Amino acid sequence: MNHPPDPGRLPGQPGSGEHTRFGDRIAPWVFEGDDEPLVGRGTDLDRIGAFLGTVARTGGPLLLLGEPGVGKTALLAAAVSRAADHGMHVVATAGVEYRARLSYSGLGQLLEAAVENQPSIVLADALAVALGRKDGPAPAHDVVADAVLSVIRELSHHRPTLLAVDDVQWLDPASALVLSRVARLLAGTRADLLCTSRPEAESFFDHGGLPVHDVAPLSDAASEDLLVRRYPALVLRVRRRLMAEAQGNPLALLELPVALSGSQQAAAEALPERLPLSRKLQTAFASRITGLPAATRYLLLLAALDGSGDLHILRRAAAGRCSLKHLGPAERAQLIRVADPSVVRFRHSLTQAAVVELSTSDQRRSAHRELARAWEDVPERQAWHLAQAADAPEEHVAALLERAASVIARRGDGSAAVVALLRAADLTPAGPERARRLARAAYTGANLTGDLRDVPRLLDDARRTAPGPGSLAAAVAGSAYLLNGAGDIDTAHSLLSGAIALQPEPYDPEDTTLAEALHTLLMVCFFGGRPGLWSQFDATAAKYPAVPELLSTARSTFAELAHESDPLRIVRVAIAGAYVDRLGGCAEGLHRVVAGGRRGENITAAIDALFLLGNHAWLTGQWEQLRLTAREGLDLCDQCHYPMLAWPGKFLLACTAAACGDHGTTRALADQMEQWAGPRRAGVVRVYSAHVSALSALGQGNFEEAYQQATFIAPAGTLPKFAPHALWTVLDLVDAAVRTGRQEQARDHVTAARTTGLNNVSPRLSMVLHASAALAADDDRHPGFDDALAVEGAERWPFDLARIHLYYGERLRRGRAPGQARRHLGAAAEIFQRLGAAPWADRAGQELRACGGRGRTATPPETTALTPQQQKIARLAAAGLSNKQIAEKLLLSPRTISTHLYQLFPKLGVTSRAALRDALERLQQQ
Repeated sequence: MNHPPDPGRLPGQPGSGEHTRFGDRIAPWVFEGDDEPLVGRGTDLDRIGAFLGTVARTGGPLLLLGEPGVGKTALLAAAVSRAADHGMHVVATAGVEYRARLSYSGLGQLLEAAVENQPSIVLADALAVALGRKDGPAPAHDVVADAVLSVIRELSHHRPTLLAVDDVQWLDPASALVLSRVARLLAGTRADLLCTSRPEAESFFDHGGLPVHDVAPLSDAASEDLLVRRYPALVLRVRRRLMAEAQGNPLALLELPVALSGSQQAAAEALPERLPLSRKLQTAFASRITGLPAATRYLLLLAALDGSGDLHILRRAAAGRCSLKHLGPAERAQLIRVADPSVVRFRHSLTQAAVVELSTSDQRRSAHRELARAWEDVPERQAWHLAQAADAPEEHVAALLERAASVIARRGDGSAAVVALLRAADLTPAGPERARRLARAAYTGANLTGDLRDVPRLLDDARRTAPGPGSLAAAVAGSAYLLNGAGDIDTAHSLLSGAIALQPEPYDPEDTTLAEALHTLLMVCFFGGRPGLWSQFDATAAKYPAVPELLSTARSTFAELAHESDPLRIVRVAIAGAYVDRLGGCAEGLHRVVAGGRRGENITAAIDALFLLGNHAWLTGQWEQLRLTAREGLDLCDQCHYPMLAWPGKFLLACTAAACGDHGTTRALADQMEQWAGPRRAGVVRVYSAHVSALSALGQGNFEEAYQQATFIAPAGTLPKFAPHALWTVLDLVDAAVRTGRQEQARDHVTAARTTGLNNVSPRLSMVLHASAALAADDDRHPGFDDALAVEGAERWPFDLARIHLYYGERLRRGRAPGQARRHLGAAAEIFQRLGAAPWADRAGQELRACGGRGRTATPPETTALTPQQQKIARLAAAGLSNKQIAEKLLLSPRTISTHLYQLFPKLGVTSRAALRDALERLQQQ
């Protein structure tokens, strides 16, 4: 006999094949004991185990409380299995809803099981009369309870006994009253009563004062585990939707996928707005709905379709048909709760779904019409209900719904926006407008929800709807698909540029489709990384009477702020680019803000600008300039009483102190940050402290401390949301993890960084990620170090570059390649010494001596001339050519060019390409 899976238990687990009788039901409980616990129920099972462990000494009751489908029956089954394994008598019954009016039916089932366990038991006359086995006057409940207690004592005299009662809320009144009295008299009987009930359900079983264990919904992790094991074909997006609907309910997790098709499980087909309920779920969640009065069911349907919970809306929608007092039966049945005088909520989303599923299509359309009338002051809500009420194309409603989709998309709810646009397309007569709305749904999905697979299908539908030249919306969707899917930069750029060029001029700033086209073109240009791509974007933007603000900001972030005059705008754009290494393009604008601050203008913005410039100086190795800049900013903070604004400046000073081995200063600044941040809950300042402490610990070789501080910012294997500082400590964490024997955590962190696309954020972060991967790998000749050193412009970030050379040299020395190791360790020692990073230079020097090197830096820069080859490379780099372009001209590899550049920079006393031109001119004048 095959049985469906129990809520919370993994299907397919082997068992004894035996079943436990629960009244007139056979419960399909198949368990092998504690080796295979229910998914996510460790705490619950521990509580039940502790409860059963006391039976031999005392006995007593325990009530498991939980919502329908949460797994109470499965836990009760586990308890029964465990009790049987320990040699206990087990007698069981269950409340059955349709038998709730048959007096003593539940008690009768329980006592029949008891007699089967111990045939020598003789029922007292009062009990026999109550159960209908003898004639006589009806005994009082307390008399029956005493008789039941006598049976239990006789049964438990032979061995400990478990009484298991499922769904006590459905016991008949007489049985419930007697068992609730018996529960309070079990002490000393060596018998346990374990029963289940729904919380706050109307019942004659009085559990007041009884020990209670709340069976909570499964955690997200356990829910996902259960779904993955039971339905491995579910894609992540579908799995998350099911988890959201189920809210941790195991029965729902196991049953909701049953009604989905294979294409829906694989996300090849969109999920319906309301997930259908299986028969089991209908039984669990709909049974209490069907018996409600018609007016109550109508109000519940309005509430379910509306979803806002606003009782004022409900009242307006129901006006003329019923009043809110008709919600009373549903509230008493624990289907809903009134959170405050104006809000009603369903106790479970599946109850809400069951209400809708029990209605007819005509009832739903009628309810939507009334809700549209109630929401007439909120066009977005009204449009949605009008669309659901419509049963034929209606352009007016489609237009309203399209506008509503724009509002939804701005909130970031891409899935809902796509659904609204597709419904708007359904309500649009066949033709260009319908094609445009389908295309808009495609690009909204591509840009917000990531549903790239739907794009070709929707665009194909649009072309069939309106054959001929595609719309701008179609071009946006197509280019987004090309960019994000295949990465075809040139085709996406050509497609989008051509479609934009066909738009009438001047451009309308309120045209959202055109704005989306330009934003998409901007991303194409950014990922292309070639100056020539931007010319089309700038020419197009020039046709706007006023370029949309967000578009302008994004363009400035990806390019530069040379012509911006608003200091706040400059600073805010630079802040947006700080963690993603875009500060170099903002430097000119930031310097102008600083100049204004020195004139007494925009002081606050000038403080921010100084620290942003200091931030850039830290990453590019201009540490003396950093100190000057940071101190200027801190002086302004003191003068103007800006203590909060001072912390970024103190953080930068602490970074240089840590790198240069001034650990006393680092510790003092870190302590200040901790003490200031603690009472104010200033998390960012606490992160600053952790960062500089980790850096200081690495410099001192205290790798355990470094690991603890780095994982405070981001636990190993994660790059948390709202923690951008984690981008700056990837290499620190991996270094500390490897050196404390946490190789797996190091690899996990590299995987997390890769998964978030860190290598695509900036060249520096790509370089760091390659090096981190190599550091975390077991392979001594992992290509990651070479890949890191070959990153375009690696010499711009000397401290990071020197660390990579150091790690590479250490790895090569251990791999018995001393010649190669000396080359990298010598480069590391030279850069560290030039920066003043004493502890790091010492470490590189020690490694260099260990593999036969001299352990000292090369000839000082001022006495070392450039080789002819280096002069050629320097002039080409100063002219703006990339490493790849220089390599092509000189018939060398880009990696060789990168190596020459990091060797010639210290010779010229510069740290960036921007300074090369002046340095070469000075060299010619000597």
